[in-house]
Amino acid sequence: MKQNQNIDKGQKINRGHQITAKVFMVICILYFILPVWWLIVAATKNNAGLFMGTGGPMWFDKHFALWDNIKELTTYQDGIYWRWLFNSLLYALVGGVGATALSVMAGYGFAKFRFHGRKVYFNIVLGALMIPTTALVIPTFIIMTKIGMNDTIWAVILPSLLSPFGTYLMRVYCQSSLPDEMMEAARVDGAGELRTFFQVSLPIMTPAITTVFLLSVVNCWNNYFLPQVVLANTKLFPITVGLTQWQAKSNAGAGVEQVWNLITCGAFISVIPLVLAFLFLQRYWVGGITAGAVKQ
Repeated sequence: MKQNQNIDKGQKINRGHQITAKVFMVICILYFILPVWWLIVAATKNNAGLFMGTGGPMWFDKHFALWDNIKELTTYQDGIYWRWLFNSLLYALVGGVGATALSVMAGYGFAKFRFHGRKVYFNIVLGALMIPTTALVIPTFIIMTKIGMNDTIWAVILPSLLSPFGTYLMRVYCQSSLPDEMMEAARVDGAGELRTFFQVSLPIMTPAITTVFLLSVVNCWNNYFLPQVVLANTKLFPITVGLTQWQAKSNAGAGVEQVWNLITCGAFISVIPLVLAFLFLQRYWVGGITAGAVKQ
């Protein structure tokens, strides 16, 4: 009898924990979903609908203006919005591919080769993880000015090629998922280091490579402070800096042209490529994060 009472008490406690966890999860979901929902709704409104709409801030206005906003994005300032979107794609893809390639080679080298100073070099990489990227913007600006690359696309791309976190993740993944015996077997069969890397190691590293690529692309896509400092030509702006310029312009007052509808619609369009990338590649990058986080 007493044992049954203890079991019932334990079940009630577990049920209470489950309810608490579910309530906390719902709050977290709402916290992340509500701003996205607001952005979706706001992208379908004109300026009047944004501030005096019939549906309120969290629901659609009676006048659906999404297509009108997209048309206006094409014509406003000679369609510079699409130039900013192309620049963001360029910076994200080139920076993401370059950062991934360097991280793969560095992580593979740290994990599978023994060389003098390996621990020291890797500790430097770990130390770089602790430095906020914003703290490096001004030194980067000075360096780019010295070598004549300021206000060029390379002032944004070159600093994006270094990813200490990507190097760390690739090293952990190579250590845990790439057996030394398999590489030794390939060498015994006559394969050189390059052939062993490309034909034996690289296919196994695909989940981690996808993870590092996606994280690098997102980091480059959301980059704001560095382009804001090193770029002066508006035609080189990424979407983050360009929309901020429009926001500052709209904030200037009633005597200045208000483009809030273009800002919200432009922000909504700018997140679509990242959402699609995560949807199509999620099964790879989730596996890479799990393997890199758990295995030793």
